[in-house]
Amino acid sequence: MTTLSPKALDAARHIFAYHQLPHTPIRSDVMIVLGTNDTRVAEHAAALYHQGYAPLIVTTGGIAHQNDLLATAWERAEADVFAEVLIERGVPAENILHETQATNTAQNIILSKELLQQRSIQVQRALIVVKPFMQRRVLATYVVEWPEVPVSVCTWTTTFDDYCTTSELTPERVTHIMLGDLQRLWVYAQRGYSAPQRIPGEVKAAFDGLVTLGYTRHLIAED
Repeated sequence: MTTLSPKALDAARHIFAYHQLPHTPIRSDVMIVLGTNDTRVAEHAAALYHQGYAPLIVTTGGIAHQNDLLATAWERAEADVFAEVLIERGVPAENILHETQATNTAQNIILSKELLQQRSIQVQRALIVVKPFMQRRVLATYVVEWPEVPVSVCTWTTTFDDYCTTSELTPERVTHIMLGDLQRLWVYAQRGYSAPQRIPGEVKAAFDGLVTLGYTRHLIAED
């Protein structure tokens, strides 16, 4: 059960919903699975693979975020941990490529693209699988880094309350992370790292309210 106040919980729900996109997964040449501290992303990717959405998977993510809210206890690259989850769920190891150097979202995309090019793998359409509240920021980054290839950004259908049901991903921790991801939408757009996004007034108000309540641990310095 959440320990957020009713006011904070309402704001967190607004922001969680905004981060998600109404994308339907499209059948693609490759599925790119972004590493994170939530292995449910890899589980969802395995389900999509078995449904025939892509014949090849790239898991991407190095050893990152070891001293912040995104930290894991893993001593291996996120890509390797996710690949192991995929294999446990029946994805053939030979159909998985590992990109183990990326430490941020832009590098996830850039280095995955480079890996595929090195293998002479032609990509005309891509499917990206991420955790629910990273959909919008990943797409905003993707259209800057790989605009020539159409993409759908996929996750599983869930709500804030249903997502925050593990001991590692508590409502408080996820709220801090979500606010950081939301702030990065406008900060990174200003820096040219990602495409600008429209921030609805009620979402910005929810952000400001949660900042006032102290949910600031994942925020970055603005220009």
